[in-house]
Amino acid sequence: MSILQGKLVVLGVSGGIAVYKSCELVRLLSKAGATVQVIMTEVAAQMVGPLTFQALTGRPVEVGHGGRLASAGMDHIDLGRDADCIVVAPCTANTMAKITHGIADNLLTSTVLASTCPVVVAPAMNTRMWQNSMTRKNADVLRADDRFVLVGPDEGDLACGEQGPGRMSQPEEILTEVQRIVSPWDLKDKKVLVTAGPTREAIDPVRFLSNRSSGKMGFSIAHAAYCMGARVVLVSGPTCLNPPFGVEVIRVESAAEMAKAVEAQAGSAHVIIMAAAVADFRPSKKSTVKLKKGKDGLPTSWTRTKDILASLGRRYKGKKKRPLLVGFAAETGDPVPSAKKKLKAKGLDLVVANDVSQADAGFSVDTNRVHLVEKQLITSLDLMSKADVAQSVMQKVVLLLNSR
Repeated sequence: MSILQGKLVVLGVSGGIAVYKSCELVRLLSKAGATVQVIMTEVAAQMVGPLTFQALTGRPVEVGHGGRLASAGMDHIDLGRDADCIVVAPCTANTMAKITHGIADNLLTSTVLASTCPVVVAPAMNTRMWQNSMTRKNADVLRADDRFVLVGPDEGDLACGEQGPGRMSQPEEILTEVQRIVSPWDLKDKKVLVTAGPTREAIDPVRFLSNRSSGKMGFSIAHAAYCMGARVVLVSGPTCLNPPFGVEVIRVESAAEMAKAVEAQAGSAHVIIMAAAVADFRPSKKSTVKLKKGKDGLPTSWTRTKDILASLGRRYKGKKKRPLLVGFAAETGDPVPSAKKKLKAKGLDLVVANDVSQADAGFSVDTNRVHLVEKQLITSLDLMSKADVAQSVMQKVVLLLNSR
């Protein structure tokens, strides 16, 4: 189930030019399963019409001092009490100052003041306004309150023609912080190391040996672990994916580079999840020039790459203090027998197995159908999004950690 399924998120929209980004944020929140109630300041409503947000949420939009919900028996007290999270995006310098000093002169600030739920604030303003000492003090006050999380601002071109910090963060980043702030932090103070994507083994300066892994499953797992409060390090082979927000990313190319990065991070990790599709072989010798066509155009000698997960299993075998080890088994056909063998042979705690020959559960697609294989238990999951698979994997990881 999605983290935000059934959650009420109140989105406060103040009068910055970044209001248009909030439309995309509403779409993402709704797609993630949240019920979204929009409250706009009067200036914000002059920039993007309330009907736009009403069409996106299917709910009446409050503007200024409100009244549409109050006539139906709901007011700022109800919103503040019932909301699972409040998001203020964009949050202008004026609205930030009002929130910081407890000024409740419109429905947006009144709702924040009457609430006890977490509040995500996405500042958006002119660079000089953001750098003003009073604004920075207000931001520091909010950061010091455990109930508030500030996202951004980003740096770049501003609507006023200037450059610098002040841009509202991307909607995807704000969504991630909403998911993180409403999640139970079952992995708080834990370090989770995740690998993702393919590796590339160079044949010559032009060609390489690789596989079809897109990295989507590993990236989804890294995102899910971050939302559960973990410090996440993602070691990624070459992919076209944007890095998950809040996650430390180490880029590598070859199996040897991935092994080196994993070994450097493993000692401080509480959980290691090897979702990467690491090449099993590499050319014994890489050509320094492009190989020409002909019978001698391809390598005739190949060397096995290091089995990173097996080496980790040997490294921690018999040790009481060891990370939880999770492997993946991408097979064609029934993946469970191979997963059982991998679990035992490599000393793992869990193997996530799937049949990549299925069109809806293989490489590059957004869905997956997996089996969670443990020593005494096999849990088969129905077809679901890779984001939901990642949630299920991390929930299983939490159970295994707690059972130790």
